Amino acid sequence: MEAVGWLCSGRRRGGGEVTLGGVSEGRCDGILLAGGAGRRYGRPKVLAEGGEWLRGAVAALAEGGCGRVYVVLGATGPARRDASGWWVCESPAIAIPEGAQPVWAADWAVGVGASLRAGLRAVADAEDAAEYVAIMPVDTPDVGADVVARVLGAARRAPSGLARATFHDRPGHPVVLYHKHWAAVIKAAQGNSGAREFLVSRPDIVAVRCDDLATGRDHDYPPTRAR
Repeated sequence: MEAVGWLCSGRRRGGGEVTLGGVSEGRCDGILLAGGAGRRYGRPKVLAEGGEWLRGAVAALAEGGCGRVYVVLGATGPARRDASGWWVCESPAIAIPEGAQPVWAADWAVGVGASLRAGLRAVADAEDAAEYVAIMPVDTPDVGADVVARVLGAARRAPSGLARATFHDRPGHPVVLYHKHWAAVIKAAQGNSGAREFLVSRPDIVAVRCDDLATGRDHDYPPTRAR
C-alpha cells in the first residue's frame, strides 16, 4: 500500500524530512474504534446509551486537539448518507457526529486489529496527512478532552513520539502515535491484540498518569448484567 511506503520512508508528503527529538506541533487526527459487535455487552457499543458514548468520544478527541476524527465501523455495517446529508450507521440507524469521518472495516469480525488497521490507513491516506494519531475505543465513556490533550502533549514532547494514558498504574487510552510508527503498528495489529504487541515492545513509550481526570475503565458489560 502506498501509505505504508511513505510511512517507512520517514518523509511527509510535500518532501520535508521529519526527525524526532524535539517538540513537534504537527496535527493530530483521532481514530475511534467502534467496529465490534459487543457480544458481552449485548449489542455494538457504538449504539450504547442511544449513541451517547459515540458522541462523547468524538467530542473528547476533537476538543482534546485532534484536527480530524475517524470513526471505524464494523458490526453495524458501513455508514451511508441520509436524506438530510448526515452520515448514519446502516443497522440500526444512528448518526455519526457532525464533522467526523466514518471508515468501514470490512473484516471487523477478525478482531480489533482489523479496525485499527482500517483507521490508520484512512489517516495515512489523507491528502494532508497528520503527524500524530490519537486512538481510543468507544467504550471508555468517562475519558474526556482533558485526558486526550494531556497524552497528546506528552507525545509531542517525547523523543519517541509515543504516549499512552495510564489509570492507577494500568495502561489505558488514548494512545498517541507519531507517524513514523504507523507502518509497524499496522503490521503488528492482528486479531484482538490491536496495538498491544507493538506497545509492549517499546520501552520508550511515555506513560501519562490520568487517574486524576478519569477512571479510564472500559465497559464490557451493561450495568444490569452480572459478570
